Amino acid sequence: MLSCPTSLSLSHSYCSMAYSQCLFWTCYHHLNQHVYPTINRSFKAKKTSIICANYISRKRCILKAKRSNNTEANNEKKERRVRILIAGGGVGGLVLALAAKQSGFEVMVFEKDLSAVRGEGRHRGPIQLLSSALGILVGIDKGVADQIMEAGCVTGNRVNGLADGLSGDWLAKYDLMAPASKAKLPVTIVISRMTLQEILLNAVGSHIVFNKSKVVGFSQDPHKVVVTLDDGRKFEGDILVGADGIWSEVRKKLFGSQEASYSGYTCYSGLAEHVPSYINTIGYRVFLGQNQYFVASDVGNGKMQWYAFHKEALRSIDTPEDKKERLMELFGCWCNDVTTLIAATREDMIFRRDIYDRDMIYSWGKGRVTLLGDAAHPMQPNLGQGGCLAIEDCRQLILELQSMKKRGFDAITLYEISSALKRYEQARMLRTKIVHVVTRVASKSLSGYKPFIYLWTLRLPHIPFKVFGFFLRIVMPYFMTWLLTGRWHSLQSVDYESARLSE
Repeated sequence: MLSCPTSLSLSHSYCSMAYSQCLFWTCYHHLNQHVYPTINRSFKAKKTSIICANYISRKRCILKAKRSNNTEANNEKKERRVRILIAGGGVGGLVLALAAKQSGFEVMVFEKDLSAVRGEGRHRGPIQLLSSALGILVGIDKGVADQIMEAGCVTGNRVNGLADGLSGDWLAKYDLMAPASKAKLPVTIVISRMTLQEILLNAVGSHIVFNKSKVVGFSQDPHKVVVTLDDGRKFEGDILVGADGIWSEVRKKLFGSQEASYSGYTCYSGLAEHVPSYINTIGYRVFLGQNQYFVASDVGNGKMQWYAFHKEALRSIDTPEDKKERLMELFGCWCNDVTTLIAATREDMIFRRDIYDRDMIYSWGKGRVTLLGDAAHPMQPNLGQGGCLAIEDCRQLILELQSMKKRGFDAITLYEISSALKRYEQARMLRTKIVHVVTRVASKSLSGYKPFIYLWTLRLPHIPFKVFGFFLRIVMPYFMTWLLTGRWHSLQSVDYESARLSE
């Protein structure tokens, strides 16, 4: 009997524990239904966030790698510069090389003989640089232009023009100062070719100019142009510019062998150590006569450069000892300013050459190849414009190549290159054609130069000559202003008011 209550008590206790456990698990299960989904959702969200973060991180790495690869590819493209090969290391070739170098192009110049400079006192003598050419040089490299102007002799600040050879009287005077000042251009100078070439060569760099390297041929395909030198070496480039003068090998290769035209004039040149009384007032004069003319210019340092042109048959042989005597036969009766210069010049400083030019051509190149300066448009030197026009060519060519470069590396194809070269030719054609025509007309007009006619003992004015003089006084000043200033367009790349010269 006593066990029963104990048994009941234990049973009750057990039931109470069981109930409590049952209640706990029921509550736990009830709670689990509400809490676990929240925990799962939170866990899944965190898991998804981690996965997304990893994906984005990987994506960013991929994009960064692609950008890095693109940057490397772009750097490779930037490193691949357009290479310009230049045949000829004269004034035109060196100015083009300087302009190309300053514009970021790779450039190589090939010259047959840098020591054979057509320099001071030899054949062509010093070179005249008009305001137009000097303005372009300033636009290319102001430091180099300053050196050139400092080394040159300023003639544009004095009286210049045409005079009668017999009397010495002025026929026409040209103001070279006012047009230059109005256009904010440097004043015309004359400079020794040797000095000019030395300044340009130092600026370009001797590592760019290959001496004893005459270009004798070239070949081209859609991807490159290859030049061949006289010693058999070959060099590759993107563009070839023939700046190798009137006897250009590049021109011959482009258009076949064409004979140059003898102008009918031979030229004696000399350098006199003489300071005339008019040195502070007159820069240069062109003395005119029938079938002959005489050019005299101050070149600084107590020297006068002169050129004597005479119409005669082509001469292949010249006796070295009789040039001065021959000149006195031709010009001995002319005014004192002419005969004094001839008399003051040593025999060994007098040189003679026959004057040639070529008919104007209206295409200067093919594909990746073009011409520049005398190689493209050789003309007679009676206006002294050969060097100036070559410098103008250089600037125009670089402008067109720069516009091609701005379109991006991928655009520099054969089509883009040939198009740029054609635009250069078209921009320069009219101006060079006009100057070419004027040089020929000027030479031919001297055949009829006759200031007076004689009727018995009377000397009467020659009417056609009077008309000719009127033309010179009215028209030529405008023509000279056009030569001096050209047609100018400002460039964003330069501070100076110089740049694009076209017709």
